[in-house]
Amino acid sequence: MTATELLDQRPDSSTAPPYRPGHARRADRIVSFINGGFLLVWGLITTLPLVWAMLSAFKTNAQFRVDPMGLPDGLAWDNFARAWDEANIGQYFVNSVIVVTMSLAMTMVFSAMLAYALARYTFIGSKVLYYVFLAGLMFPVFLALVPLFFVVRDTGNWPVIGEFMGLNSHVSLALVYTAFSMPFTVFFLTAFFRTLPDTVAEAGIMDGCSHFSLFWRVMLPMAKPGLVSLALFNFLGHWNQYILPVVIMTEDDKRVLAQGLAFLTTSTGFRADWTALFAGLVIALLPVLIVYIAFQKKVQSGLTAGLLK
Repeated sequence: MTATELLDQRPDSSTAPPYRPGHARRADRIVSFINGGFLLVWGLITTLPLVWAMLSAFKTNAQFRVDPMGLPDGLAWDNFARAWDEANIGQYFVNSVIVVTMSLAMTMVFSAMLAYALARYTFIGSKVLYYVFLAGLMFPVFLALVPLFFVVRDTGNWPVIGEFMGLNSHVSLALVYTAFSMPFTVFFLTAFFRTLPDTVAEAGIMDGCSHFSLFWRVMLPMAKPGLVSLALFNFLGHWNQYILPVVIMTEDDKRVLAQGLAFLTTSTGFRADWTALFAGLVIALLPVLIVYIAFQKKVQSGLTAGLLK
């Protein structure tokens, strides 16, 4: 076949749609603009109320009633003093720090050990145990409030451990936090541990590591990005928890910060001491901001590592 005949058999280019790369780039720019605009609006909706609350915390009550949306004329630090002392926010803050420290440590240690065993070892009932924890993600906490009250109350009557368990016990509340946080943590850590290379574990075993030391010295440091991300999420959940403390903590000096803020909202509403309420909100918000700013890069690296794997 000659070259002329080959050219004659080519498909008619007039029927094919023209290639216009400029249209594709324009569509990408439109999509990027829409995404950026949505994120900007979402950021403003999230940030502006926080900025307004922080500015209101430095106003006097007279300034807040006259111009609630304006800037403060000065820095009214006595608002924080009233919230810390008179509203007992200081005691609630210390109680929250104690409970969250215990619950976060137990949640991460117990969940990491269990997730590692489920991800790296096969034993009888391992799948059943995994799905039991997975089912815990679908269990609403409101269904457990009444039986939880009686269970925690009865633990106070147990010998030996009853001295530091039961209602109005920080240990009991920390254990409850841990129980409700473990399904979420175990589910994600199990998937993370499964992505770790088997060659590293095999090399550790050949070097003489026991299974216990292999977990603590080799595999757990490799899972640090995922652990940091989940620790931050659990910290936020424990710090802002309100329903569970209401059921367990009934004494005023044992309440946590979320309960204290709810009480402060009611009391300041009758006294019209709104600036003290905003000061209490800022006190509750500061630990969250500090923790997030301190671990922001590690959280982003952990999420990125999990996405790529």
